[in-house]
Amino acid sequence: MNSWVGALSTFGQNLRYGGPQCVIFALITAGFVQWAVTLGLSELASAFPSSGGQYHFTYILAPEKFKRFGAFVIGWMSVLAWWVATTSGLSLVAISSTGLAAFVNPSYTPKSWHIYLCYLGMALISVTPLFLFPKSIPKITSGSMYLSLTGFLVWFIVILAMRQHTNSGEFILQSNMGTSGWGQGTAWTLGVTNAMYCFGGTDSAIHISEEMHAPGRKLPVVMNLTMLIGIMTAVPIIVASMFTISDMTGVMNSGFPAVELMYQATGNRPLTIFLAVWLIVIYASAMPPQFIACGRIAWAFARDRGTPFPDYFAHIDTKLQFPARATVAAFGFNALYGLLYLASTTAFNSIITSAVLFLNITLAAPQAILVLRGRNKYLPERPFKLGPLGYFCNIFSMLWIPVLVVLVCMPPGLPVTVESMNYTSIILVGLLVLIVIGWFVFGHQFEGPKIDWEMLNLGNKMESEGKKR
Repeated sequence: MNSWVGALSTFGQNLRYGGPQCVIFALITAGFVQWAVTLGLSELASAFPSSGGQYHFTYILAPEKFKRFGAFVIGWMSVLAWWVATTSGLSLVAISSTGLAAFVNPSYTPKSWHIYLCYLGMALISVTPLFLFPKSIPKITSGSMYLSLTGFLVWFIVILAMRQHTNSGEFILQSNMGTSGWGQGTAWTLGVTNAMYCFGGTDSAIHISEEMHAPGRKLPVVMNLTMLIGIMTAVPIIVASMFTISDMTGVMNSGFPAVELMYQATGNRPLTIFLAVWLIVIYASAMPPQFIACGRIAWAFARDRGTPFPDYFAHIDTKLQFPARATVAAFGFNALYGLLYLASTTAFNSIITSAVLFLNITLAAPQAILVLRGRNKYLPERPFKLGPLGYFCNIFSMLWIPVLVVLVCMPPGLPVTVESMNYTSIILVGLLVLIVIGWFVFGHQFEGPKIDWEMLNLGNKMESEGKKR
């Protein structure tokens, strides 16, 4: 739903990769790549609706010999990916807020500890409503959606109506405008992986499926509608922005590229500040739902005894009616992780990049197992069926992940220095090692999901029949 917001927060790097051409077409490509992966996953969500999501799918589909270990690894990757993705959102609010302050007061230079305090404050503001007003969470989530869609319309209309000049189509399509040091082809593919951040989290609805009526029928609709809205909002706002940009260097070097872009388009400083505040509020309003998803997936994993102290973290607060302890654990992780920003912004950003990779690995892993073991043999009756298209989505997802692993681990620019080094490969290996150590330390208690196949098949059959009517 906030894909257009994600696009405005990441396009600056794609300008370095290849100018407006890369910004626009890498975004479009990333959208359809992520949709192919999401489409394949949505069929699995229809067949096996469960809050555990990807690690439950892995447990169900994997061979008996490997299902516990495979599900354990994918479960931890899902938990860590969602927790790290939440730090990404929090850091976006913090960096944007200090960037706006620098725009308002050019003499101000944000310090790392300023950003961390904003980051920590945003984390506290995000989790507070979950504990003080738990019954208002649906309203907060709905409010965030309407705020985002309204914000998109306002930003889009203002850029078009108040633009001071319009770039030519030749400028938009011009090649060799990158300044990253990479060759045009490599830079363009790196732009695709960078733009995939805009469409992350398409599995979020799965993790509240047990609180949803007829999840087998509704989950595919929600997941694919999210992708449709994401592409239909992100692409137009970016196209309009690239046609009005006047100083690419100024945008790339800005602490808040979206603000500089709006100012170049309108030339109106008060209006730019107002719209920037609106954008930051949209960033912030997406954080409570993020923590909801973080808590739910950690709770589901603890319920299956995949975490340390599973009985403690699998607890549902009877008064608040949600997994408070698992949510607090997610908050604690984010608060401690943010301290890394004080030590090394490069390492901090590398781990955020790894969240995109981890999420997509968890989305693709059960699809790879499915296609290798046989779709017709292992998919039960379900409301949403892809038919032959399912083979394409599953195979594409399986083949895309190795490519994504290589691209995400590459440095953003050449020549490589200590400051510009991409530590994602080190982090990926390090986290996998920690997960394997966890398997040997407390993995013996991991039970995997308890599945009532009779009830699952009956529920899917009833939903399928209801859909036909």
